[in-house]
Amino acid sequence: MSWLSGPRHLWRLLQILGALARADALGPVLDEAGFKHGKRRWAANLALRAAAPFGPKADPDSAPLVGALTSLGPPAVKFGQMLATRPDIVGPETAAALAPLQDRMPPFPEAVAVAVIEEELGRPLGEIYAEFGPAVAAASIAQVHPARLPDGRRVAVKVLRPGIEALFKRDIDAFAFGARWLERVAPSSRRLKPTAVVENFAETTRLELDLRLEAASASEFAENAQKAEKSGLEGAMDAPDVYWSRISKRVLTMEWVDGFSARDAEAIRAAGIDLPKLAQTTIQSFLRQALHDGFFHADMHQGNLRVERDGRLMALDFGIMGRLDPMTRRFYAEILIAFLNRDYQRAAQVHREAGYIPATADLGAFSQALRAVGEPIFGLGAEKISMGKLLSQLFEVTAQFGMETQPQLILLQKTMIMVEGVARGFAPSINMWHAAQPVAEQWMREQFSPQTAARDLARSARALSLIGPRLPEIAERFARAAAEPSPPPPKPRNPALDWGLAALLGGALVALGGWIF
Repeated sequence: MSWLSGPRHLWRLLQILGALARADALGPVLDEAGFKHGKRRWAANLALRAAAPFGPKADPDSAPLVGALTSLGPPAVKFGQMLATRPDIVGPETAAALAPLQDRMPPFPEAVAVAVIEEELGRPLGEIYAEFGPAVAAASIAQVHPARLPDGRRVAVKVLRPGIEALFKRDIDAFAFGARWLERVAPSSRRLKPTAVVENFAETTRLELDLRLEAASASEFAENAQKAEKSGLEGAMDAPDVYWSRISKRVLTMEWVDGFSARDAEAIRAAGIDLPKLAQTTIQSFLRQALHDGFFHADMHQGNLRVERDGRLMALDFGIMGRLDPMTRRFYAEILIAFLNRDYQRAAQVHREAGYIPATADLGAFSQALRAVGEPIFGLGAEKISMGKLLSQLFEVTAQFGMETQPQLILLQKTMIMVEGVARGFAPSINMWHAAQPVAEQWMREQFSPQTAARDLARSARALSLIGPRLPEIAERFARAAAEPSPPPPKPRNPALDWGLAALLGGALVALGGWIF
């Protein structure tokens, strides 16, 4: 680490805190981080007032928090979008304020995009595309251009913003620096795992900054959609074709999708498409992605969905995807079915079986708490029932019983809310439970079918066959370790020596800190 990195990170954090202080947006966050009262809150408020002059000015027409993050640039916008999905970290008020944050930025010049394409693909633009038009959409990481291949097929070309990798590295390093110091000065903040949050953001961003990985996600999504159609799910959500010969880390070429925006329900209805059926397909397609495939589109807002004239749903933008392992899917489906049947005792038992709550938790009290969540929701009309709301309240209750945060389920819940919003845009009175139940029950039947049992046994046999040749070596190591005498107990240490070493190390750290800062 360069000796200048500390001051550089501090300067960037000062700008970020200044922008947020201008927006008066950090009150709920400070509460969640343990700065609620006393000297800590006083010192935090003083630091924010000192930082405010260094923050960039936000757009006065935007909501304060949204405007502040937008003024800080693409990485802050992306980070804000991630925090909008984590009310357990920033609090429900801040998460709600971040929800409208839009990933829209001014486009960069077309000539720059052309230069990136030619450098990445190693050919002149005219050899790659017969036509290439101005950007039609620009986000924080990339922008999209319409184009046409030499054989006449229309395509969408996504190009990373120039220098975007360096911008994200600068801000992620600053976020990590700030998270480490927050955990030091406010130990109560460790329950929010700020360092882990930044690490998760860094990993997610690393994937988004490599368009080859987005192409792979789109390809896998399309294969799963084909399997869904073969299994009888009518109108399963699909993905555009990927043109692998025109893809690199910074350039992505995919099939151009026309159709209707999912926002334009009137145009979809005018085309003769059955909107209630489309709403049901939206819910069922998403649940099939989550339960059957364990791989779901995690940014499924209306802007990322198109409806073709034959009624088929097409997903766009595969930069943010979610994965669920087989056991998590099984537990999630069982919990969902238990709630659908109002079997709160079974829902409580599944939570314990999954290890989501401690074995010492009172199962009767937990079942009662689940009933308090489920019954009010079931008492609502069909148009107000929300699985996303159920999951949100469920996480609040489980946290009270000692459940640790499950990031993959938080992402699922956030996406579920998006999907419900899309479905209600098509048919406001859709009954989410009735749409979800067939998919969940079918998946559970498949899990306990003879075919699935045979498949699981075959997988276990394959795993054992890989270990089999090493069993003699493993047994020999175990026997040798058991035969070895126990190591002698450690010699007692001199406390004075320990304190002396600690003082020496502390002095060195103080000197180093003074030299850096």
